[in-house]
Amino acid sequence: MDQTKSLHSGKTSNHTRTVKLCIGIIFDLIGMSPSLFPPLALIWAPFSAFVLATMYKGKTGKIAGIFDFAEELLPIVDFVPTFTITWFYVYKIKGGK
Repeated sequence: MDQTKSLHSGKTSNHTRTVKLCIGIIFDLIGMSPSLFPPLALIWAPFSAFVLATMYKGKTGKIAGIFDFAEELLPIVDFVPTFTITWFYVYKIKGGK
């Protein structure tokens, strides 16, 4: 009973957190590549924003996705690690709920 309760408690497992962090770091590194070839940003920005909004549900995901979309299109700020910042916000600042 306790194990079932913990699975449905709404908290994210450490494994899921780690996977999201690894995916986020990979996507942040890929997101820096349009600096080398700017037209790539037109494809990467919407895809990246969609993935980010899907990874983090609710208001946080939507806001992060919008910010990521704009950030990936602007060549000056495309080095910002939006996925990693969102992960830290969700799991360290908000407490992972």
